[in-house]
Amino acid sequence: MRPITVIASLLLATALASPAFAAGSMQMTGHGEVTAAPDTAYVTSGVTSQGSTAKDALAANTKDMAPLIGVLKSAGIEEKDIQTSGFAVNPTYVYSDQKDANGYQLPPKIVGYTVVNSVTVHVRDLGILGTMLDQEVGVGANTINGITFDVDDPSDLYAQARQAAFADARGKADLYAQAAGVQLGAVEQISETQNVAQPPMPYMAKAMAAPMDRGAPVPVEAGQLTFSIDVNVNWDIGATSK
Repeated sequence: MRPITVIASLLLATALASPAFAAGSMQMTGHGEVTAAPDTAYVTSGVTSQGSTAKDALAANTKDMAPLIGVLKSAGIEEKDIQTSGFAVNPTYVYSDQKDANGYQLPPKIVGYTVVNSVTVHVRDLGILGTMLDQEVGVGANTINGITFDVDDPSDLYAQARQAAFADARGKADLYAQAAGVQLGAVEQISETQNVAQPPMPYMAKAMAAPMDRGAPVPVEAGQLTFSIDVNVNWDIGATSK
């Protein structure tokens, strides 16, 4: 079970936390956070190939992409989780400082072609991530554009963050109502904003340290993700307390 921490913010910026009294109502903002280790990742990798002609570059790229796809499947990645996310054929130019008889700079010349093919992979088992990256490079992958970590189903985490955010707003509203000598009535309106961020909180998957025949796998820091909710709650203000 991944570690989960629920945090209710006690302090907000004055502009956000200050209660608003208007037309017999009170408006208050609350904040709630839930942190959890990710359980899934997205990796974009591929092959960049060059050739004197577009056909040669494409043939070289196709030859190198085949073992890359093979490595992904052998690592346990299902076909539905492998998607081509980029493909391009571009000429390679050489620029010249020479000028023609009229004094105009000569146009660039095409001296070859570059083919880029990349796939985005949904890795559902973080334990294979380091090994998979090592094997990708070993079979010719020369472009890896980064790793994005996520929680596959964050609905429960957001539910906990909502509860914490509302409790934060309610606690402050009760305090201000008592100080102002009024009573909170029914809730009139609730609105929310949800955010997900990844602060620098390293979390090293234990499986990353397992030995491999080809050597140690690529070290991967999964970190932790923070799922936060900000709620804006309006209460009706009842009779003045005595």
